Amino acid sequence: MILTQINWNPDPEIFNILGISIRYYSLLFLSGILLSITVLKWIFKQEKLPEANLEKLSMYGIIGILLGARLGHCLFYEPGYYFNHPLEIILPIQFSSGDGIEFTGYRGLASHGGALGLIIALFIYSRKTKHSMLDTIDLIAVVTGLGAGFIRLANLMNSEIVGMPSNKPWAFVFERIDTIPRHPAQLYEAICYFLIFGFMLFLYKTKRAQFKNGVLFGTVLFLIFTARFFIEFVKENQVAFESGMQFNMGQLLSIPYIIVGLGFIAYGISKTKKQLSLQV
Repeated sequence: MILTQINWNPDPEIFNILGISIRYYSLLFLSGILLSITVLKWIFKQEKLPEANLEKLSMYGIIGILLGARLGHCLFYEPGYYFNHPLEIILPIQFSSGDGIEFTGYRGLASHGGALGLIIALFIYSRKTKHSMLDTIDLIAVVTGLGAGFIRLANLMNSEIVGMPSNKPWAFVFERIDTIPRHPAQLYEAICYFLIFGFMLFLYKTKRAQFKNGVLFGTVLFLIFTARFFIEFVKENQVAFESGMQFNMGQLLSIPYIIVGLGFIAYGISKTKKQLSLQV
């Protein structure tokens, strides 16, 4: 192959205005959410659902993802630190040893926590709007890969969640970390998630009548967290305590989602078959 190692060292900050930092992470995170909402707007039109419902869904979903992802990182990966610095869980700051305060942004968002936060948000939305919970999660499932892919691109721009050393010709040298060529694990995940988004959109367009009652939701859970489980094998551990574990925290947290996903697929297929047989 022609490719050799790729030296990677973008500045995470795009520009700074009056002390307010505009970063690639925030821009990509927001872009993923806005594009997901745009696709959902089209889906809501296909489903003949009121636009007011989409506005509520967007608000609850964004809050649920952010809170869940932040709490997930703090509680799963660095509980000792954040129990001693509880304000840093909810505020984008860090208290320095010299009693100073540094604006850092939120350095740590866990996708497993974000997924759980989103599910809770969808439950609240369903109760408020009387829109079936199973139907709601099926619609959200279509765009989940799109948002997740943009988040991993944001991690790439931050040179975080890096892969293990590699001699592959497409290996990245994350210069902000060291001079060792590594797997671009963030890029692997982003590509997988975008492919999953394309597949879910195809299923929605072609199999919507058969794939109801949680089937789409179960499918996206299974696909995303299966991909995550295997990509973790080429990732560096995020925290020190993972070093002695056969499976790291990301993999252990993925297993329940994979099982739940399979459960939703089985339940949804069974229930939909019964519904279709009653219509015959």
